[in-house]
Formats: sequence, C-alpha cells, structure tokens
Amino acid sequence: MSTSVRFDRGHTDDLMSFLAASPSPYHAVANAAARLEKAGFRQVVETDAWDGEAGGKYVLRGGALIAWYVPEGATPATPFRIVGAHTDSPNLRVKPIPDTGARGWRQIAVEIYGGTLLNTWLDRDLGLSGRVTLRDGSHRLVNVDRPLLRVPQLAVHLDRSVNADGLKLDKQRHMTPIWGLGEVQEGGLISFVEEEAGLNAGEVRGWDLMVHSVEPPAYLGRDQELVAGPRMDNLLSVHAGTAALAAASAQDGLSCIPVLAAFDHEENGSQSDTGADGPLLGTVLERSVFARGGSYEDRARAFAGTVCLSSDTGHAVHPNYTERHEPGHHPMPNGGPILKVNVNQRYATDGGGRAVFADACERAGVPWQTFVSNNSMPCGTTIGPITAARHGITTVDIGVAILSMHSARELCGAEDPHLLAAALTAFLEG
Repeated sequence: MSTSVRFDRGHTDDLMSFLAASPSPYHAVANAAARLEKAGFRQVVETDAWDGEAGGKYVLRGGALIAWYVPEGATPATPFRIVGAHTDSPNLRVKPIPDTGARGWRQIAVEIYGGTLLNTWLDRDLGLSGRVTLRDGSHRLVNVDRPLLRVPQLAVHLDRSVNADGLKLDKQRHMTPIWGLGEVQEGGLISFVEEEAGLNAGEVRGWDLMVHSVEPPAYLGRDQELVAGPRMDNLLSVHAGTAALAAASAQDGLSCIPVLAAFDHEENGSQSDTGADGPLLGTVLERSVFARGGSYEDRARAFAGTVCLSSDTGHAVHPNYTERHEPGHHPMPNGGPILKVNVNQRYATDGGGRAVFADACERAGVPWQTFVSNNSMPCGTTIGPITAARHGITTVDIGVAILSMHSARELCGAEDPHLLAAALTAFLEG
C-alpha cells in the first residue's frame, strides 16, 4: 500500500522536543496537558463535582493523564473512541536511602525499573529527573538535565573474556552510578535536589526520582530517514495521541467522544492507581456518562460501542537477527504503523479490530503493516488485553516498529510518528 498522506517532518521535530522535555512520566503528562490546554482543554479535579458541558477536559494523576472531548449533541450513551498508551519507560530509579559509595567514590543507590537493557546505561552521561513531594503535600517537578551521574563499565583489561563470553551484569553490584568523590554524605542527594529546585533545606519529604540520558534525540542515517532517541517506548504514542486528540477536537459533527488514556507503570505490570489495570480509566468514563445525566444503562450502552486502540511500540525486523522474527512478517521503519496480533491474547487484536484499524488508516491515507511473533519466541504484551478484560471494551493493539526496544536510546523511522498520528486522528474522528 502506498502512502497518500504527506510526510510532516515538523511533527517528528516536535516529537523530538517532546522526548527531550519529558525525562520522566510526570514531565510527560505535564507537557501533554500543556499542549491540550492550548487546544482548549481544561483540567478537572477528581475531588470536585463534574459538569456535563461539551468541550475538552483532562485529569492528571501522578504520571497518568486521561483526556476527553465531549462534542455538542453528545448523549449519555454516546460511545468513546480511546487511544491508549503509557508514559513510563524502563530505567534506573533512586532508592529510598540514595546516598552510598565505596573506596572514596560517592554513588547513588538505584533500583531497576522494568525490563531495561542494562548494558545500554553503561558509560552514558546521565541526568536526574522526576518529582519531589513537599511538606505541604504538593509536588514539584525536577529535571537536572546535564551530566551528573555515570555507570562505568569494567575495563576490558580486568575482564578479558567479556567480548567472547558476553557481558554479565549483577543488578545490585554493577549498576550503581557514581556522581563524585569523597565520603558518603547522608542526605546529600536530596539536599542537592532541593538546591536545584530552588527549595529550602528540609522541604522535601518524599521523592520519585530516576536517571535519564542527557544525549538529545537526533536524526540518523545518510538521508536522515531514522530518528534515535530515548523513551520512544512509549512517549512516541503519547505524543501522537495528544496531537490526534487535539486535531479531532477541532472537527465538527463527531459521532463519538475521543479519549486519550496515557497510563503509568505499564513496564512493571500496570497494577497501580495510575496503571491500566487500575480503576482510573473506567472511573473517568463513567463519571463523564453520569455528568451528562446518564444512568447505568447508558454507561453499559456507551461501553458496548466503545473501541480502544492500544498504541505501543513493536519490533521492526532486526537485520542482524532476522532469525528471531516471524518469517512472513517483517515490519520496517517508515512502513507505517503496525497491527499487533497474538492469538493467545498477549495482544487484544481480533479480526473485527483489524477492520477498524484498516479503515482508519485507509481514511487517513496511511500505509500499515502487521506484526506477529516467531512461534519459538515468547511474545510481549501491552495495556491492550488489560483494557479489554477490565472494561469489556473492544481493543486493538497497534504501534510503531522500532529497534533497540527497552534500550536507553531507541530507533524508529522518521516518517512513522506522523503516520501514526494521522491514523489515530482518523480513528478518533470516528
């Protein structure tokens, strides 16, 4: 299938800016919310009563964002069209007692978050980001976006067999970053964070901090047809979903309620109050129905007609490991978004979902591809099956084909982010 939608490099430029400005899930949802605000959306607070007025609204909770647009004339039984994504990425996260060290080195104790490729964090300049909780219970975003930490690899002279036998890393002993010289100072890291954030000493009472690579996203290749950058899994989908929701909300005559659901904690199972396996999405959708004067019957009717596209990155065929892929399915960068299929329900796609996705791509003039795992390889999963099972919502798993998934720095086609956003926009417009 040939593409008819014109490639918009400006969209990819904007994605790169979004990635650079979103080193943590908390930054990602704040940046997405700011973009929606410009499109006319307004934040609603969960502890307040909600109105049923038409227009765009969103809820922020931790590293999660649920946003929706109620068109004029929507009834309580109007179905939703949902783009689902997640804001978290595998990385190294600061432990509750962070200050540690050995032999005159000052270090920061970290915990491994998600299924990260450990070796990709070695010998890389790292910053520090996340949020801190203050004495009054409020939160403050933190982003030290300069070389601050480093996880040094053992020199080859001290590990002579590393290239023959492979690198073996112990998560506890070998992944502790250094950040200076001298004696370990209890409270040193948090005092540093307070200074960086312009806070008074002792004002921070809690923290959710993590490290990130400070190397910015960049175009790659002879013709710059590729993009390398951090956290594409899955901020690429969050960015595309945000753009698609803003575009859909500007259209007249919508027959559905477009929704963006960007969850946290997908990389460790989604079981949290901000994860896809929690009640957040269902609660928001139900409150929207009830705020418009609906009943439980209206809620059931709306959910029965709802469709969710669970958008997450998938595997492009790797030229050095082609035997790891299914021989008849080789997704390529710049080939358009991928439909992800697994009959064992690691992905939620079925034949009906394929038709919905194919229709959206056709209306958008976007090419698309299919991904299925090699039978001899285990298949990953997404928020798709969780959303389908928890809410009884028809769900289709899609995404963009990338290389180096779960690396500190991943790779995708430069055209694919725009193609995904165009397909999501057509889907949300119904």
